[in-house]
Amino acid sequence: MGANGNLDRDARKAVLERQRTLKMAKSAHAYVRGNTLKFYEWLDGLARGSLPEGPPVWICGDCHLGNLGPLADADGRVDIQIRDLDQTVVGNPTHDLVRLGLSLASAARGSNLPGVVTARMLEEMLRGYALGLGVPEANEPPPEPDVVRTIRRRALGRHWKHLARERLNDIEPSIPLGRRFWALDDEERAAIGRLFEEEGVRSLVLALNGRGERAAARLVDAAYWMKGCSSLGFLRYAALLRITEPDRKGRLALVDLKEAVAAAAPAAPGAAMPADPAERVVAGARALSPNLGERMLPVRLLGKPVVMRELLPQDLKLDVDQFSRQEAVQAAHYLAFVVGQAHGRQMDEPSRAAWRREVTRRDRHGAEGAPSWLWSSVVHLAGWHEVGYLEHCRLYADTEAA
Repeated sequence: MGANGNLDRDARKAVLERQRTLKMAKSAHAYVRGNTLKFYEWLDGLARGSLPEGPPVWICGDCHLGNLGPLADADGRVDIQIRDLDQTVVGNPTHDLVRLGLSLASAARGSNLPGVVTARMLEEMLRGYALGLGVPEANEPPPEPDVVRTIRRRALGRHWKHLARERLNDIEPSIPLGRRFWALDDEERAAIGRLFEEEGVRSLVLALNGRGERAAARLVDAAYWMKGCSSLGFLRYAALLRITEPDRKGRLALVDLKEAVAAAAPAAPGAAMPADPAERVVAGARALSPNLGERMLPVRLLGKPVVMRELLPQDLKLDVDQFSRQEAVQAAHYLAFVVGQAHGRQMDEPSRAAWRREVTRRDRHGAEGAPSWLWSSVVHLAGWHEVGYLEHCRLYADTEAA
């Protein structure tokens, strides 16, 4: 790839696949985060009835640690919510619990914490989830663990200049081509230009952050964006817009355009969902993460379903490299509370109460700790993913040596 990021689409696919393989080889935790398909392959092999069946609601479908974090709403208020809804479906909420439990267990292993801490994490995870299932508007959240409090403070102190420095390396109105941003071909550039001339697209951009009715938006620059892990190999673009209003200084907006694909997460039998993948993602986001959902729009680009959203400086990933024992247990409780709220706001009170009783029900002998379905699921998944991770690393090493 040249310094200006020039790659044709075939060459781009090869580079993206290699980058995805590299990312997943970095650690077992990265492998768990980036391999949703493996998770649902394992889930598909379970005997029916192995996991409790909750009320069918919109679920994240890929509820790992990195998919939770601070998100700003259209008015700039920040809440901790689910931040990636690519896999969202109307399905069994248990799947989000098992996925989160696996991610927490993987992070604990990466932090060299003993197995007893993982047991405590899963126990506290279900307690936090049950608390979150209470009436969402009336529930006071539990105390934030340090790892969450720190990233929330970072989010609250951020402005456009921070987003520009991280994403664009500058505050000038252009996208610098290089390792992350690649040049578009003529067809891509023309298609993105036409997209931002559509009335619905312009209306969403101008509606955010209190922009006035007389505001105007103009596309300044666009590039292919090498970003994420599971999305590598699909359409992903960054678009830079200038927002102008009479008697006010012009502002910039950075828009993420991400191809939506079929979900690996299984939907509940007979679940009513949009057939279009982009519409499905936006519907799930509006149910689970209102701060994010109100900033998203399903669109068509180059004949494919794409989700459009404006990036805000306050949107940050909860990316934990190392947990202490206390942080691990507190984070499990708090993050599961967030997921419980997301699920619970979609249920009526009888459904919430019944589901809360089900997930907190003790095993046959009244044993303390996480119920056996959660513990055995996470243990088996952790072992299966460890084998898969090592095999992935061996194949990657063979490829690099060739």
